[in-house]
Amino acid sequence: MTHKTKKILIVDDEQDVLTYFEAVFQDNGYDTVSAEDGIEGFERAKSEKPDLIVLDITMPKQSGLKTYRQYKRHPALKNIPVIIVTAVNDSFKVLLDELEEFELPKGIFNKPIDPQVLLKVVSEILSD
Repeated sequence: MTHKTKKILIVDDEQDVLTYFEAVFQDNGYDTVSAEDGIEGFERAKSEKPDLIVLDITMPKQSGLKTYRQYKRHPALKNIPVIIVTAVNDSFKVLLDELEEFELPKGIFNKPIDPQVLLKVVSEILSD
């Protein structure tokens, strides 16, 4: 039985984090595309139509929060599930307050992330 390989867009300004997530996801059978900031991430989401977006919060040019809002306001992107990753430990309450008007992210993780925990959540989100 064949199934369409799920595509994950990774948006993070740290190249080592992008490389890490790409390796974790690709080693587990997912296709990946990546972007180094929120602006590029929004454009990639529009062109690539990923099945899931993994989004960093703290990035130059455009924050992950602003990018998340763009995804949720865009008709073709608003239903794509998003997992947020952040190195800012105290940002959860602020983050949830900031995103009140939108559907909440499917997961919020602190860096560094246990890859097995992340993969379990990704698998649950993408199972159909």
